[in-house]
Amino acid sequence: MRRKATLTLIFCLLFGVWIIVAPFLATHLIVEKPLEHADAIMVLSGSAVYKERTKKAAELYKQGIAPIVIVTDDGERARWFDSDKTNPTIVELEQRELIANGVIPEAIRVLPGKVAGTDDEAKALRDEIAARPLGSVLIVTSAYHTRRALATFEKILAGKNVTLGIASPPPGDYTPTPNYWWLKLRGWQTVAGEYVKSAVYWAYY
Repeated sequence: MRRKATLTLIFCLLFGVWIIVAPFLATHLIVEKPLEHADAIMVLSGSAVYKERTKKAAELYKQGIAPIVIVTDDGERARWFDSDKTNPTIVELEQRELIANGVIPEAIRVLPGKVAGTDDEAKALRDEIAARPLGSVLIVTSAYHTRRALATFEKILAGKNVTLGIASPPPGDYTPTPNYWWLKLRGWQTVAGEYVKSAVYWAYY
């Protein structure tokens, strides 16, 4: 009986610590580096969260932050659309969302080639800068992806004389909030999963 009470007390203490620590784990992943003006806004690919990213990018575009919006093609396709009679690619849907939210088609630039991760996107931007010099780029991604994304871009574009900023929509619509992320499967995918991905990036990049 005493052992059961002890185990219960330990569990309660650990649970209390977790409730305090869990929000910090989420907010630690979020960084901001705003730019008042940039040569371009770059939206990072993400099939599950492309709507929140494109909406934020369109918002910044309409504020006059940058004259063009760059997107990349991750090769992913969405579900079947009866209106299209096909599975549109995510990059197609990103462009539709940008236009629907106020970005003119002529302002959207799709980088050539396919990307398979954040490092590929940074390399694609590096190649774009070599072809068409850009002095500053504001990266737009989901909140919990910002720390790793900025670090990856800064490392790959080191020495390229480009100023990088990063912005994100607040968690809540497509990603769980910091206080309660651990109560949802999506939270473990985005927050806990981000720590796993960060460890891999730090090891290999």
